[in-house]
Amino acid sequence: MYFHRKSLSCLLALAASLHLSTDSQHHHGKALAFSVGSVPQSAASNNQLPSIRTKFTNRHRQSNQPPFLFLSQESSSRLFVDANSASEAIESSLDDSLLEEITEGEGDSLHLSGDVNVDVDGVNSNSDKGDANLDDAIVDDEPLVLCDVPPASHSIQVTNDGPAGSPVTTLTVHLGMPGHPEPLIFQTGKIGRQAAGAVTLTRGDTILYTTASRDKDPKETIDFLPLSVEHQERFSSAGMTSGSYNRRDGRPAEHEVLTCRLIDRPLRPLIADGWRHETQLLSWVLSYDGERSCDPLAITASSAALWISDVPLLKPVAAAMVGYIDGQFVLNPTNRQMEKSKLNLTVAGTKDAVLMIEGAADFLPEEIMIEAVSFGHEAIKTICVALEEFGAAVGKEKNYSTLIKPIEGLQEEVNEALSEKVESLWSTEGGKKEDLSANMSVLSKEAWSMFEEKYPEQKNEVMKCYKNLLSRKLYEKAKKEGIRCDGRRLDEIRNIDIEASILPKVHGSALFTRGETQAIATATLGDSGMKQKIDRLDGMEKKRFYLQYSFPPSCVGETGRVGAPGRREIGHGNLAERALAAIIPSESEFPYSIRVESLITESNGSSSMASVCGGCLALMDAGVPVKSPVAGIAMGMLLDDTHSVSDEDAVIVSDILGTEDGLGTMDFKVAGDKTGITTFQLDIKCEGLTIETMSRALQQAKEGRIHILDKMNFALETYREELPQTVPRIRKFNIPADSIGKVIGPGGKQIRAIIEDFGLINMDVEEDGEIQISSLQSDKLEKAEQFVMDLIKVGGGRGEKGGKGPKAVYAGPEPVEGTVYKGKITGIHQFGVFVEILPGAEDGSTPGLEGLCHVSELHTERIRNCEGFMNSLGITEMEVRYTGKNAKGQLQLSRKSVLEEKKNGGRKNDDGIPVQKMSAEEVDVIAQAIEGIKDL
Repeated sequence: MYFHRKSLSCLLALAASLHLSTDSQHHHGKALAFSVGSVPQSAASNNQLPSIRTKFTNRHRQSNQPPFLFLSQESSSRLFVDANSASEAIESSLDDSLLEEITEGEGDSLHLSGDVNVDVDGVNSNSDKGDANLDDAIVDDEPLVLCDVPPASHSIQVTNDGPAGSPVTTLTVHLGMPGHPEPLIFQTGKIGRQAAGAVTLTRGDTILYTTASRDKDPKETIDFLPLSVEHQERFSSAGMTSGSYNRRDGRPAEHEVLTCRLIDRPLRPLIADGWRHETQLLSWVLSYDGERSCDPLAITASSAALWISDVPLLKPVAAAMVGYIDGQFVLNPTNRQMEKSKLNLTVAGTKDAVLMIEGAADFLPEEIMIEAVSFGHEAIKTICVALEEFGAAVGKEKNYSTLIKPIEGLQEEVNEALSEKVESLWSTEGGKKEDLSANMSVLSKEAWSMFEEKYPEQKNEVMKCYKNLLSRKLYEKAKKEGIRCDGRRLDEIRNIDIEASILPKVHGSALFTRGETQAIATATLGDSGMKQKIDRLDGMEKKRFYLQYSFPPSCVGETGRVGAPGRREIGHGNLAERALAAIIPSESEFPYSIRVESLITESNGSSSMASVCGGCLALMDAGVPVKSPVAGIAMGMLLDDTHSVSDEDAVIVSDILGTEDGLGTMDFKVAGDKTGITTFQLDIKCEGLTIETMSRALQQAKEGRIHILDKMNFALETYREELPQTVPRIRKFNIPADSIGKVIGPGGKQIRAIIEDFGLINMDVEEDGEIQISSLQSDKLEKAEQFVMDLIKVGGGRGEKGGKGPKAVYAGPEPVEGTVYKGKITGIHQFGVFVEILPGAEDGSTPGLEGLCHVSELHTERIRNCEGFMNSLGITEMEVRYTGKNAKGQLQLSRKSVLEEKKNGGRKNDDGIPVQKMSAEEVDVIAQAIEGIKDL
């Protein structure tokens, strides 16, 4: 509902009228959601609508009745009314003269005179209209309600509305899963017709464009698949512009790199063996509705483009995201639903088997994980069947003519010549990586020397057959004897050594060694200024906890490039970060920002899981009150036929070596505590993994994880009770939101002076008036807090070094309401922009006149990220209209009003003044209406 020219009394009248005209039992336990136009947004910037729960008479405060009104300063400025006690409480709190005429509308809406519409939570929730309204009115404790959807189906339509009347083919897929009403719409023939395959994929208002291209001629000298993947989330897709210097989307951000890896991993194993054409997959997010993640769409769209091209993809691949909310699985949950989910799972596969899983969980048991994968795979089957028909309708003939085919009889020749030597190689138990690598290198050279004369131009084919022999003999030894190439049993973990507190000046540190894999992990604690800031389509993300992983070439005894992290390092670091994120205490419990670094110093299998173990120990060493220690383990799988789907003969091995990773068919990383899983990642090289095999792997991984946790517990039983002396102390306190300007000062001068004078490390001021300060000296924090509290009472000044007396005030002419001023930008915050509209004295004796342009008044469109938006404009001055003062005498400015007037050619409304949804008097009415109300 939208209040355009209403006061708070009208809102209260609405609540009373609702009770008087409807059955109160019908609404028992429901919530009424009010979306209140621009009123609370402008008022919120002046702290006129603090978050409060209230009853409006002392009698009702004493009656133990539940409160019926909740005013919330949300980003969407919503007001929630509890109808449980909307009867006597409302009637006795309001004067009859305030009641408005109300009439009952259709469905779950009630309409009030004065352009007001109310959505009633829970009424007629199965209707399409009700679901749309309820999605915008989710309350934290609201149970999950999934809308009905059409049954699973697909259809193909061909039209001639492409360029020059060319045919356009559209595939529409209904997934048939509750809560996912939007179909997936694949289209080809209109855009990107010169690529080998080009597809647009639409879901709701989100649109992705993906192309598959390949070189004309193969690269015959290489022995691998030359596939590259790029994915870009264009800022323009969300109505934004890059904040870079040239305003252009640049190098991929970390989350885009992670999406590239998600696309690559399930598709690479299914491209026909022997394909040597340079192949490139490009993916762009062209339009983003802000509702759901685009990652599963990027995987599916890339598969579709590859499937209709002539690149020999063996089967179509699809992906789905799965959430777990209130004990129920949700397909492709919305971003808001995902905030309440205990699971964030991305599954990719064919209609026959799973190829990849990736995600994080909140200590969920293995049984739930298996059910979640099965649930997501059902949607994947639906999409893959539809894509098969799509490919049959528009797909190009697959190019198998240039595949490097195996030489007939070569594999048998290699087997006969080298079988005994390979068996002897694998029988050397307990050897070090260095010794095994040396022996494998000698045998590799001997293998080529045996066949060089007969096959001088086919070295790659010979060595491929030799690798197949190594893999098969490795499998046979494990299957028949239950012993691996290093002499361990299938489920045996390598020797573990742990040292904590190895670095004296670091907040927390640990050295974790498992066999020949070793990591030095460190934990650093800081204040809110240490948060990692990431520009995303959903706005600026501030990560309080993050992990950074480094894999220098020296850890494997090599030389190479050292610098910015590569894609592999980004992926491994993100995996370890997700594992540890679940154990980090909330910011209210532990106000520090936390950075973990993992430096890999030795590597022979699963350095990312070593980072999980070492990172957990470093956090505990730093005194972080982790919820539960976690450990990680990497599982492998050996198959007789590496190109088939896993079966009951698959051999699962725990804590894999680098050799087993290279010659095996699976790398399944799992992390968690003794009760449940916090993160997981599956990569395979065969055509798929059955649910049964995955279940075996998860159970074996749990046993290994518990073994590692016992070793960690022996080294460091719990987190340190006291923080190290090198950790800065943090203090939080609150000031009225209308005093923020005094603390920050013009251009940030005052806040910088406070930091300097009191020797603070940082000082952070939030929009709601919460202030966080940090220092190595606790007494400095107390003095700084006292100074700030004195400052907001008496005005500006300096700290203990200052003594300059009262702060100078503006002494120039008063601004004229409705006038447009071109002012200097003096401060940019998430809640708005401070602008100096009138200059101060030339000699600097008095400051200029500043006002706040709230984020809601910056543009005609909604702005998700105020700081990013202003950075993208790259301006130091801007035109704003002075719209008056609020009840506390603060200047209110509007850039949106100026833009709207320019858009209308300088015309104003019928009253001769710029369009304004609410007058200053009405803002004052609201301020007075809630004056003196206390939080319950």
